[in-house]
Parts: sequence; C-alpha cells; structure tokens
Amino acid sequence: MVKRFFLFVLFGFLLLSSCDKESTEDEVEIDDPVSSDMYFPGNNSETWEEVSTSKLNWCEDELSSLNTYLEEKNTKAFIALVNGRIAIEWYFGSFEQDSAWYWASAGKTITALLVGLAQQDGSLSIEDKTSNYLGNGWTSLSLEKEELITIKDQLTMTTGLDDRVLPSPDCTDKSCLQYASDAGTRWAYHNAPYTLLGNVLEAATGVSRQSYTTQKLGAIGLRGIWIKLDFNEVFFSNARSMARFGLLILNRGIWNDNRVINEGYFNKMTNSSQDLNPSYGYLWWLNGKKKHMLPQTQVAFQTDLIPSAPDDLIAALGKNDQKIYVVPSKKIVVIRIGDSAEQPRFALSSFDNELWEKMEDLECH
Repeated sequence: MVKRFFLFVLFGFLLLSSCDKESTEDEVEIDDPVSSDMYFPGNNSETWEEVSTSKLNWCEDELSSLNTYLEEKNTKAFIALVNGRIAIEWYFGSFEQDSAWYWASAGKTITALLVGLAQQDGSLSIEDKTSNYLGNGWTSLSLEKEELITIKDQLTMTTGLDDRVLPSPDCTDKSCLQYASDAGTRWAYHNAPYTLLGNVLEAATGVSRQSYTTQKLGAIGLRGIWIKLDFNEVFFSNARSMARFGLLILNRGIWNDNRVINEGYFNKMTNSSQDLNPSYGYLWWLNGKKKHMLPQTQVAFQTDLIPSAPDDLIAALGKNDQKIYVVPSKKIVVIRIGDSAEQPRFALSSFDNELWEKMEDLECH
C-alpha cells in the first residue's frame, strides 16, 4: 500500500524555514547543553560525518550478526548515530537512502514537539480545553464531561474517551468519541484524540500541520510529508530525516547551538506525564520506569518497557516496528524502519528487546 507514496519525489517542494525561538515562562537556562564533540549535519546538505565502528570498539562479528538479524526481520533501513555521526547506515533490498517510508505512530512525537512549539509561540496552552479549538460538541459526551478534556490529556492519552469503540479506535467522527471515564483518570492508547491534535494545532496556529512542520522544523533539515490515510494523519520521510529528528531529541531540543524547544516543555515531554502509565510522556515512550501499559489493554505490566535497553532510553514507536530510539547516556540515536519484524503490533514488540540485546553486545570484550 505504501509504495505509491514513494512517488512524491524526495520532498523537494519542502523549502524548510528556520525555527522560531521565542521564549516562554517554561524556558530554563542551561549550561553547556550540548557536548563539544557533538556533530550536526548541515540543514541543506547530504554530507554527514561518519565514525568508524572500530573507533567505537564495536566488533565485526557482532555487527555482522546484527546486520543478518535486521535483514531477517524485514528491515528496510537502519541507522545508528553516535555523537551525531553515522556509525551504521544500512539499507536492505531495493530500499535506498532517498526512499520514503511511513513513521506510523512514531510520528506522534513530531506532533508532541509541534504542540510545544505552538505553546512557546503563545498560540495555545496545553492546559486549554480542547473544545476551545474544536468547538463544543466535538465528542458525544455531555458538555460537562467534554470540557474536562484538555490538550494535555490528548498528549498523555488520558482523555477518558473509549478506545474500544467500533468500528475503529481511529475513528474521529463525533459518534465514535464516546465516554469511558473522566479525563485524567484512565490511560488508553487511543489514536482518535491524538489525530485531533492536528485539528487543534491548525485552529491555534492558523496554518496546516504540514506548513507548521515545514516552518518549525526547517532548522534541523527535516523533510517529509503528512498524508491522510483513512482517519489517520501519517508522516512519511526517508531514514535520515528520522535520524535528524532523533538527534534533536538527543540534544534536548537544541540543534547546533540553537534552542528549538524550551527546556521546560522538553523535560515534561520526555518524562512520566502521569502515574497511570509512567512509561509514557507526551506521546513519547520511556524506559526504566518499572511499570508500563500497552495499546489495547488496561493491564499494567510490572517491568521496564524494554528490559535489555538502557534505563534512560526514550522512544518513538510505530506500528510494524517503525522505531526511533534515543539514549542520552550513550549519546546514541538508533533508527529502524521496514515491514513488521514479527506479527503486526501497534507499538512495542519482542523485536525491541531482541534488538537492544544485540546493540548492547556490539562492544568488544
């Protein structure tokens, strides 16, 4: 299905502008935020510095095993950055550096950042009622219950809207947006209220989500396109654009000494956003929290999200194993796109744990 979208010719029409850096009351002054050894690729350049795996003390046998594993698991592209430099860049089959692919729900993290930028601009506050932007009656709830839902609830998956509704939890029609609990009292991975964040952004900023993405993430050279698929809005790009976005997150919202998003919002976005599922921030998944919940279940699993991965890992996780992993302690960003590594899954799968076992084994002993 996605192959037809490869024809949108490498995003040449996206002339990205630099990011607005207005400060807000959330902004925090920081000292030496980016390592002096950190590298950032040029915004409009295909040149990207590399670092040899031998310099990193990564073993050839383990690298070969990782490559074989990724190919067996239907991977199309895999990138590992260390200090911003490319340590691994592998493409499989007919997939190439300029090939486009969908981010699936990994693209939720772009929206999380855009909402923060809109707040930074003064276009909205995440504490605002969603109905301020979508109007009264955007759900099937009573007005009293509907007005409990805020933009922050959409960011944290705590709207209280029923994710079990038929025909699909993706459905954004008013008739599909039904009551399950008061906002803030129930965590459920629910695509419909997330998707409507795009409508909130457009109402608040006065421009389309595509235009806002282009305008605000131009400074990092991100090139891609939002495409509507059924009810969903899905982001498409090449693997290097995913890596650029991951590098921005690795550096806590700073790109080449320029702050893109204020640190106050960044900290909230990438830390536990509520107690129900501490492994979830603002549309980002978090490791090392000792408890997590997953899509389509109300069970709380008493383990880390990815036990084999470093505790400080944060992740953008998309259906069929679209992945952005960011590990600040190792100054590493890992990107994986492709077909499902196993049975189709919405976010987490056994692939995550297996992959990080292999990543942790790369260093020679």
